[in-house]
Amino acid sequence: MSFTTLSTGNSIPTSFSPAIPETLEALGISENLVLDLVVRRLLLEGTSTLSSLSKKLRVSIPIVDHTFRYMRAQQLVEVKGMSGNDYHFTLSAAGRQLASERFQISQYAGACPVSLDEYHAATRQQAAKLQIDRRALRQSFADLIVTDRLLDQIGPALISQNSIFVYGPSGNGKTSIAERMLRVYQDAILIPYSIEVDNQIISIYDPVVHHALEVNDPDIDPRWVLCKRPCIVVGGELIPSMLELRLDEASGIYSAPLQMKANNGIFIVDDFGRQLMSPRDLLNRWIVPLDRRVDYLTLRYGVKFQIPFELMVVFSTNLEPSDLADEAFLRRIQNKIFVESVSPAVFDQIFDRVVAARRVPSEPDSAEYLRLLCLREGRTELRACYPGDICNILESISRYESRPVSMSKPDMERATSLYFAKT
Repeated sequence: MSFTTLSTGNSIPTSFSPAIPETLEALGISENLVLDLVVRRLLLEGTSTLSSLSKKLRVSIPIVDHTFRYMRAQQLVEVKGMSGNDYHFTLSAAGRQLASERFQISQYAGACPVSLDEYHAATRQQAAKLQIDRRALRQSFADLIVTDRLLDQIGPALISQNSIFVYGPSGNGKTSIAERMLRVYQDAILIPYSIEVDNQIISIYDPVVHHALEVNDPDIDPRWVLCKRPCIVVGGELIPSMLELRLDEASGIYSAPLQMKANNGIFIVDDFGRQLMSPRDLLNRWIVPLDRRVDYLTLRYGVKFQIPFELMVVFSTNLEPSDLADEAFLRRIQNKIFVESVSPAVFDQIFDRVVAARRVPSEPDSAEYLRLLCLREGRTELRACYPGDICNILESISRYESRPVSMSKPDMERATSLYFAKT
């Protein structure tokens, strides 16, 4: 275990600290690909320097200098001047022609990619290894009312780092529980900006789903970004193409599928069974990755390659597991956590926490009265979502009538009549 120093002076443990490559051999990708990146970057910038290219491409100056000297020998660049020991240069006519040709193939001119082999090794090395007990787990779920019984199911499941099936009636916090599982991780991981496969660029780091941490470590290969472990949540919008490489025809750059972006973290399939993609198709797609922790992707022209599937997949559903998957698949999901409807005591605890957070005045018997309202007209179960949802309606009523929020019995009856459908 190594430590990376943040700009704030704190340290976050990481299990992978790649040194900065000083040679093309250590860089792990072809010299031609580095040349392509340099000429495309120069085409975009017009005039540049060794230090500027080093910063933009995130490679060491010796590597940029090696490529520059090759280009100068081939008359692909013209030197315009010097700043200290650094050159100011631009593409020659021959260099611009080469850059235009390479630009037609791919427009990528960002951080130099890492090799597929290095990505495999880094992902395996950064696999989560948890040691957690009930006390620490309760801290991670401190903003939820979670019973010891449920915590004692979640804890071993997280330690195993195998897939988890969270199921039970709707409205009892399955999604909230799944999303908070990420809090148990106290370390950080390094994610590459991109990787190279068969001279193709696959973009991995995505600021939309990856939470980058500001670092102050000049010794780590800048082609990697220090991030919190990722947590990607998909719901009904999930379609098969999201789990495959996607090629941007205009730029010639591939975008990594969601499960690849979630490596070393958590992938939550929320409302499993209600996706545009059928449960059977998703389960067939992932039956091998879940079992062997490897996945297979295909480039547009048919080249197939292996990637690590080093993530914890959490399926959350209010449907019966047996209606969604056969026995062979359910066997591969070794952890199945049933989130049951809440007891009266837990309901009251949730109620007290909600009204305190919303600063809604209530009577000593308000929680009990709301329970009675929620259980009338044939309803037999209390749900964890009821206090918060009813409070939302009470706040809307108060705004409609331009008066303070009231937890009076008439207002609670009015809110529950709006909330529950007639049976």
